[in-house]
Formats: sequence, C-alpha cells, structure tokens
Amino acid sequence: MVELLRNVTLIGATVSVGLIAGLLYGFACAVMPGLRMAGDQAFVEVMRRINVAIMNGWFAVAFAGAPILTLAAGLLQISADSRPALPWIGAGFVLYGAALLITAVVNVPLNNGLEADGRAVGTDPSTARTRFEPRWVRWNVIRTVLCTAAFACLCWALVLYGPA
Repeated sequence: MVELLRNVTLIGATVSVGLIAGLLYGFACAVMPGLRMAGDQAFVEVMRRINVAIMNGWFAVAFAGAPILTLAAGLLQISADSRPALPWIGAGFVLYGAALLITAVVNVPLNNGLEADGRAVGTDPSTARTRFEPRWVRWNVIRTVLCTAAFACLCWALVLYGPA
C-alpha cells in the first residue's frame, strides 16, 4: 500500500507541476506575444478576462495540488529503503515553491492592479498596460523557467525511482 502511495504521489506531483509549467510556457510563448500586438484597450480587457477565467477548479487542482503532492512524494520517500529520488523531489519542491512565491508577490498583485485599473472610470488603458505588461511578462518567464526545472527534477526522480 505504501509503495502504491509513493507511485501515485510522485506521478501526480510530476503531472501537476508539468501542467503548470506548460500553462506558463504557453503564456510566455504564445499568449503574451500575441497580446503584444493588440491595442491597449484589447490587451487590458483580454488579460482581465483571462485572470477571471483561470480561477476555476481544474486550474486550482493542478496549481495547489503540485506542491502538496510533491511534498507528500518527498515525505513518502524518506521512509523508503532506497532514496535516490528524494533530492530531486526536494529540488522540484523548492523550485516550484519559488515560482509560487513569484506568483503571489509579483504576478497576482499585478493582476489585481490591472483589474482595479480596468474598473476605474477614466483610467487610460495605455497607462494600465504600461504598469502591467513589462513586469508581468518578465516575471512570468522566470516562473516558467522555475516550473520547467521543477518538472525536469520530478521527471528525473521518476527515472531514479522506477528501478527501485
């Protein structure tokens, strides 16, 4: 039973981190470059709608499930006879945690600011966009790299754990 739990948590952690890495990668490679070509009003309106739409159960399961499953996978490895995957799970947890911190400290406040700017009467969309876009894009790329590295660590942990 413990072995099954180890398998399920490590696979679940890897999949959930991979889903978030892919989501952030999609924003970095397609969504934001596409929106870069849009006018200010369209940019602000679309980003506000994305920020509302992303708050759904499917996103929440992967976003919140990733650190929970990664922590559980790591804790379950501590009691294993052979623990070669443990450092990689730990690295994945730390990297994903750094991406979560960036999300909480930078991206979410920027999203909230854009929402407030979008609701404020008389706010110039150009000003709102200028306050939002460059910083949000830069930090999204950083958290994309962190999540992708976390995903790679967890993939390697699966490789190391598999033969055990």
